[in-house]
Parts: sequence; C-alpha cells; structure tokens
Amino acid sequence: MNARAARTAAATGTSRLLTRPMLLLLVASVGGMGGFYLLLSVLPLYAATAGGGGVGAGLTTGAMMLATVLVEPAVPWFLARFGHRAVVGAGLLLLGLPPAVLSLWSSFPLTLGVCLARGVGLGIVVVAGTALSAELAPPGRRSENLGLYGVSLGVPSVLGLPAGVWLSDRLGFEPVFLLTAALTLLALPAVAGLPARRATRATGATQAERLSGDPDGRNEELGGPLGAAVNRSLVRPTLILGAATFASGVLVTFLPLALLGGPSHLAVVALLVQASVAPLARWGAGWWGDRHGSSSLLLPAVLAVALGMAGLVRLESPVMVIVSMVLFGAGFGAVQNVTLATMFERVPRSGFGRVSVVWNLAFDAGMGLGAVGFGLLIDRTGYPWGFAVTAVLLLAVLGPAWHDRRYVRAETA
Repeated sequence: MNARAARTAAATGTSRLLTRPMLLLLVASVGGMGGFYLLLSVLPLYAATAGGGGVGAGLTTGAMMLATVLVEPAVPWFLARFGHRAVVGAGLLLLGLPPAVLSLWSSFPLTLGVCLARGVGLGIVVVAGTALSAELAPPGRRSENLGLYGVSLGVPSVLGLPAGVWLSDRLGFEPVFLLTAALTLLALPAVAGLPARRATRATGATQAERLSGDPDGRNEELGGPLGAAVNRSLVRPTLILGAATFASGVLVTFLPLALLGGPSHLAVVALLVQASVAPLARWGAGWWGDRHGSSSLLLPAVLAVALGMAGLVRLESPVMVIVSMVLFGAGFGAVQNVTLATMFERVPRSGFGRVSVVWNLAFDAGMGLGAVGFGLLIDRTGYPWGFAVTAVLLLAVLGPAWHDRRYVRAETA
C-alpha cells in the first residue's frame, strides 16, 4: 500500500474525533478565544480614538503579542508542574478579567498593561490547546483533528471580530470590556474536564517517529523548551507562518481604521467574511492533508494570502475589499493547518509541546510585528501603499514554500 492510500485508509477509520476531553477542550478554547477576538480590533480603536493615533493602535496589539511570545516557551513547564486544568483556567482569567478594569479607569498606559496581561493569557491558552488537540487525535486523523481545533478557534473570530467593532460603535467601549469578562468566565467550568496532566491517548506514530525507530515517541530528542526550533525541517514552515500572521496582524489592527469614513459597516462585513472563511479553510486543509498530504496546499495558500492583501490597495471599492477578504481568509486558514500539521509530522510525539510553542511563537510574533511595523509605516505611506508593501513581503515567502514542498517530496519518495 503506498503512502497516499495508507493515509486515506487511516483517515476514513471509525475513531471518533469528538471525545469528551476533546469536546471540553473546544468549549474552553471557544470561550478563551472569544474573549481574545472580541477585543482584538476594539482595543486598537480605543487607543487610536484616545489620542494614540496609528502608532498607539499598533502598540496595543504589539504589547499583547510581546507578552504572548515571552510566556509561550514556559507553558510546557507550567503544564508539567501544575496540569492542564490550573494552567488553562489561569489563561482564561487573564484573557477576560483585565479588560473589565478599563470600564472603571481609562489611560493609555493602563490599556497597554491590560494588553500585556491578555497576551500572557493568550500564550497559555493557545500553546496548551494546540498540544492537547494533537495528543487527543485518533490514529491517522491528526491533521483533521487539528483542523477541528482550528475551527473552534475560528468560530469566535467569525463572531467576535465584527461584533466587537459593531458593539463598540453602538454601545461604547465599556460594555464590550464587560462582555469579554463574562464570556471567559462562562468557559471556566469546561476546564475541570480537561486531563489533569499530559494526555495519554494513543495518537499513532508521526513520520519522524517511524523514520527514527521511535514509534511510541519515548525519546526526548529535542531538549529544552525551544528545542524544536533547532530542527531544520521546521524552519521553512515557521517562516511561512510568521509571514502570514504578520499580514494578519496588519489586517485585524488597521482595517477598521483604514475604512473609517467609507461605506457604513464595511469594516464589520469585511472582518466577518475573513473570519468566516478562515476556519472553514483550516478544517478543509486538515481533511485534505490526512488523505492526500498537506504539502500540495502550501503554495496556493501563500499566494491567496498575498493576493488578498494586495487587493486592499483598492480601499475605495467595497467589492474589492470583500473579494480580498475571501482570498485572505482562505489562504490564511490553510496556511495555519498546513504548517502546524507539517511540523507535528516532523517530530516525535514527545516533542508536541515544544512544536506547539514554536508554532505559536511564530504566529504571535508575526502578528505583533505586523501591527507595530505597519503602524510606523503608514505615517509615511498611507494605508494603500502600506498594504501593497505587505503583499510584496508575502510574495517573498513563495520561495520557501516551493522549497518545502520539494523537501516533502524527497522525504516521501
């Protein structure tokens, strides 16, 4: 049986994806990421309208992502020391409760402090959730399980990104801050059903385990919290993901500001379209990857992200803005799943926690750099030229995407 037939046979087996631990993980993730996405585009607006301008708006996202990047390498240690329940519960509280303070006091330094606290909570939730979703996957369905987990993160973005902007415009910022706190608190009961420590369910051998003769993933061949980063086969997927999330940081931070004064609610609709397409593409990429291999999707996914960003040069055209958001959402969702599934395939199961750290570091660092860098750029170029420069940067990673596809073909030949 060839590799493609083996993947198809395993992926179409009877093992269930929605076990009780996985379902509770999805509930906790939806609550936590709901609190994240509800304010993702609101806090930059809050900072900009309070006098911070484009630089202040970029710093809110940048501060949050900085805290996320700093805490993520420590999350595997937290999980080993305190267990999933305590750690994920703390992450939910840090995502939701600090914004409530802004309903009582308002200042730009306090806003940055709230963003830093939320960044710590985000780092905890995403690293713990990504690693646990990989460990809970049934044999032969890891990519699809990661796609399902991606959908759970995408659902809050579908509702939260546009709803936050719409509610803050209609009701003001303070009610949105309080709603964020309530949403994360509602997710806390699900945390009690998560595995206390590392999941023990068999997930099947990764490609790295099979090639190394370690099918049970017992060999800790990647030392330290960032040991996975030295695995050369992970460099290109990490770079590609970082470039895509750089563009995402630009989009979620500045699109509402770029469209101020344009057609009514265009920013809300655009964010809704992008956030709706991305999780569907992420799940679809997982379904395809388990049956046909993920590598074939990498080039078109990167190209779609670049074209979506390039289309925003035509901000005066509502149709072009919406089409661009469809392209960007499809490419961005696929890039997330393809890079994550590829990285998990290239390490033993014992390295899943560290791969989760590296993947999320690339994701969050890209978003933070995109927000801060674009905030500095647009003071000189304006929004259309800024979006064009971002698109050119994305086109530059088509080379690494092509080389990584060739690497996969050589490994599986």
